[in-house]
Amino acid sequence: MKRLLPFLTCLTLAASTYSVAQPANHSDSAEQRAWDMLQTSSASKRTGDRSNAIRALGLLPDNARAEKMADEALHDPKQEVRTSAATALGQMHATSSIPQLESALHDTNVHVVMAAAHSLRELEDYRAAYEVYYDLLTGARKSGGGLIANQIEILKSPKELAKIGFSQGIGYVPFAGIGWDAWRTIRKTDPNPVRAVAATYLAHDPDPATAQALVDATEDKNWIIRAAAVDAIAHRGDSSLLPKVALRFSDNNAKVRLSAAAAVIHLSDIAPPPDTQEEKDAPKPHLEHIQ
Repeated sequence: MKRLLPFLTCLTLAASTYSVAQPANHSDSAEQRAWDMLQTSSASKRTGDRSNAIRALGLLPDNARAEKMADEALHDPKQEVRTSAATALGQMHATSSIPQLESALHDTNVHVVMAAAHSLRELEDYRAAYEVYYDLLTGARKSGGGLIANQIEILKSPKELAKIGFSQGIGYVPFAGIGWDAWRTIRKTDPNPVRAVAATYLAHDPDPATAQALVDATEDKNWIIRAAAVDAIAHRGDSSLLPKVALRFSDNNAKVRLSAAAAVIHLSDIAPPPDTQEEKDAPKPHLEHIQ
């Protein structure tokens, strides 16, 4: 019996070692199988398979292998796959892929452009994203590479918006103090949100042309866009736009009127102090009248 003890002890140690090692081997096997699944689907001849596999990569932040797969998918012949790739790169915080996403802004398909712009905004590449949102708000190009009119028209279709999931993730965006999801719930309608969201996202674009675009949007026929523009101007903090916002005191929509009132108070609080009395009383330079 004493001779059996060392042998039994060795068996016990071996068994315990096996039981500890087994889950690790199983885990490694499961991970490899998972990569095989993603790799196989991403190389499938079926567009849906490729799109689903690439979009799933968004769950893998800071993963070089996933980023490489998504980068390559930006050149897929199908727009659904390119859109998934642009979306996934933003979700995985792939800052190294910013140049590729900026190139995707020149894609011939508006869905890809919108997905790339949203991801660039998530990655804090605001300049590139601002150009796209300016195009959406105004319907005009801010630069030579902007969206063209017929692409913008596509985004007026709720079905097209659904394809790129545009309404997903914007429920928090406030329009005159009411969230987008709340608006849809109360009114049981889903008006096209593209231009209103574009106005909201342009709040901090420093370009003077954007300031004028927001001012113009305060006169839009759609009250949601007017409200979004007023909100954006308030967040912009440009007190020189205060007189333009005050014009909305007579807006026919209560939400716009009250948002304008709050915006004027906010802009008044951050406005530069008025001229001192001495400056007011100082003689003004005489300008000769020129014929």
